[in-house]
Amino acid sequence: VQLQASGGGLVQAGGSLRLSCTVSGLIFSSHTLGWFRQAPGAERAFVAAVTWSGGATYYADSVKDRFTISRDRVKNTGYLQVNNLKPEDTAIYYCATRRGGITTDLYDYWGQGTLVTVSS
Repeated sequence: VQLQASGGGLVQAGGSLRLSCTVSGLIFSSHTLGWFRQAPGAERAFVAAVTWSGGATYYADSVKDRFTISRDRVKNTGYLQVNNLKPEDTAIYYCATRRGGITTDLYDYWGQGTLVTVSS
C-alpha cells in the first residue's frame, strides 16, 4: 500500500484547503484512514480518522469543529477539508492507513506529507 498526500499550500488565517490522500494498492473494507500533522519543533499528532467501509469518523478536539475527513472508495482517495485555518494549524500533514478500526496511533502505512502554512 502506498499513500500520497497533496493539497497543501500557503493560506491566510481564516482560509480553507482540501487535502487529498491517494491510496495505491489494496485497501480493505476493514481499514481505517487517518490524518496526522507535525508542527515545527513538535511531535506528530493525530488529527482525524475515518473507517474505509462505514465512514465512521473521529477527530482530535482541536480540530473537530473546523476539519472534515471523508473518503471516496471508488477513487481510493481520502480527504481532509480544513476550514477556518489558524496559524497554529501550520504543519506537515500526513495520511496513513491501518488494518482495523479507529485509533489515534498504530498506523501501518504512511504517505510523504503535504505542507500547510497559515499566515496571520
